Amino acid sequence: MARITLEFPDGSKREFAQDVTPLSVAESISNSLKKQAVAAKVNGVLVDINRPIVQDAQVEIVTKKDDAAPEVARNTAVFLLSAALKQKYPAIHFGEQAVNNDGFYLDTDKAENQVSVDELSALMQDVNKLIKDNAPIERQLMAKEDLVARFSDDPYQTEILKSIDSVQIPVYQMGEFISFGEKALLPKASDLKYYQLLSVAGAYWQGKSSNPMLQRIYGTAFMNDEDLQADLKRRAEIKERDHRTIGRDLDLFFVDPKVGSGLAYWMPKGATIRRTIERYITDKEIAAGYEHVYTPVLMNLDAYKTSGHWAHYREDMFPPMDMGDGEMLELRPMNCPSHIQIYKHHIRSYRELPIRIAELGMMHRYEKSGALSGLQRVREMTLNDGHTFVALEQIEDEFKKVLQLMMDVYKDFNIDNYTFRLSYRDPANTEKYFDDDEMWDRSQGMLKSAMDDLGLEYYEAEGEAAFYGPKLDVQTKTALGNEETLSTIQLDFMQPEKFQLTYVGEDGQEHRPVMIHRGVISTMERFIAYLIEMYKGAFPTWLSPVQVQIIPVNNEYHLDYAQELQTRMRKLGLRVEIDARNEKMNYKIREAQTQKVPYTVVIGDQEVQDSTVSVRKYGEQDSSTEDVSMFVDSVVADVKNYSRSER
Repeated sequence: MARITLEFPDGSKREFAQDVTPLSVAESISNSLKKQAVAAKVNGVLVDINRPIVQDAQVEIVTKKDDAAPEVARNTAVFLLSAALKQKYPAIHFGEQAVNNDGFYLDTDKAENQVSVDELSALMQDVNKLIKDNAPIERQLMAKEDLVARFSDDPYQTEILKSIDSVQIPVYQMGEFISFGEKALLPKASDLKYYQLLSVAGAYWQGKSSNPMLQRIYGTAFMNDEDLQADLKRRAEIKERDHRTIGRDLDLFFVDPKVGSGLAYWMPKGATIRRTIERYITDKEIAAGYEHVYTPVLMNLDAYKTSGHWAHYREDMFPPMDMGDGEMLELRPMNCPSHIQIYKHHIRSYRELPIRIAELGMMHRYEKSGALSGLQRVREMTLNDGHTFVALEQIEDEFKKVLQLMMDVYKDFNIDNYTFRLSYRDPANTEKYFDDDEMWDRSQGMLKSAMDDLGLEYYEAEGEAAFYGPKLDVQTKTALGNEETLSTIQLDFMQPEKFQLTYVGEDGQEHRPVMIHRGVISTMERFIAYLIEMYKGAFPTWLSPVQVQIIPVNNEYHLDYAQELQTRMRKLGLRVEIDARNEKMNYKIREAQTQKVPYTVVIGDQEVQDSTVSVRKYGEQDSSTEDVSMFVDSVVADVKNYSRSER
């Protein structure tokens, strides 16, 4: 029999008979490896443990403890779930399926009543029966034309098959059930022990809103119970922190596809949080030397052609509006051309620089329906935007000032889990960047020097700069463990050139300024989603939509005192509500806790008589009696100090 040479991760090589399986290879190394083996990587491709190796290859045995093992378990879970569904609903159709780091999903379509979340428990019992029966799962190759004929009654599977450019297609078969596609499954159905079906949701076929809506079943699987339980715990935490759920429960905002997908409606409480943040950041920026402006959400399309947005971001922009007289207006996807017009409106002198322009600017991006998610991915957003126009020699100093502003803001919001990422152009592939080698070298050096002067750690990323200049991104970990860009500072030498921006220098000649783009807290929508999940909806006092909830024990005897206290605190700028409903006091207290109000104040006979209040802080079980003036002063201090614990 022909021999082949296999190379292992440690660099060693051994000869084996052609058609040897990874399982036999594992056995030749040790019996313990054979027992732990679940799959293999052959030339980097994940394959079944029993799949023959036909030629020289690099081989890595995948064990139950390896990072790739969950993928094998999830492939097996999708296969068995499909088999169970086909057995239960013979006429069911299958769309796309996928396995990833977060689990797996399977798209299904039934003629009557899509699979509901209430059926998942029963479906798991059906899958468990297949696992117990442990029927063999066999891999083979089938002719494409035979598979098309076999799946002729399923339009989705037929379309997928026709898109595969191959005459022979791998299939997995268990009894009469067949599933096609290259994947690695566990050796036996009974090897799948630790899986969970999680949820269902609608999903358009191929992600297009013009296509039929299918029902997507989500699940996950692991090789041991410890990992599964840890993942389920993580998912419960995610669900508890989900800004969409909290936003609904606290009545902060809603998005209704019937009136516009990706368009947020801010309810009074959510609007209060947003307004507080907007006032905060505006005041902060004005104190830092920014001039706040308002500019239109519509702009002539020619401006975006000049800026390069039309060429680079056309797919993310809404279609232009033809005004009928040759003018084409565009909903703005970016604010920079608008701020450029503010700069250009006057002749500028070197004495004015830096000129700092800021705006809470509303923008519109065309996001596909399938990408929209609560406040994190929307079609209309308000960006905390700013642009500074500087002379070349001012870049480094201005960069430091912007960065210091960002870190001051993070402190006030209690954000401390962030890292810095300096993004440069790719020196080996400069075609897609603004063509000025000297500018790139100098500006990248300036940013690096500024970070070093500030003593800040950072990661350097070549090839991730904007096409018009280098940038610094501030990466933060969300409460759900994801990484996203919270803030950015970007140097731009291109826009001033394209829009012919100038200032009169000390020599009386015209010079070209440099433009610095910066966003401190991203968009209002994304930032508030981030805060909702970070705080779990329990906002610090200064941000909370209702800061104090007053509950009179008896409206007839205690309401007047409650109203006096409310008036006193409102005059100090505090947000205070009275719950005078005809409900039991304990119910009202529980309601205040459910709504996560920072301070719940109960007023009865003793409080009226002694000019005191009974105070219960959110999350605490016990109440304390405080002098009313001291209580009011403590809440004012709490707000003034941004609810920092060290006050």
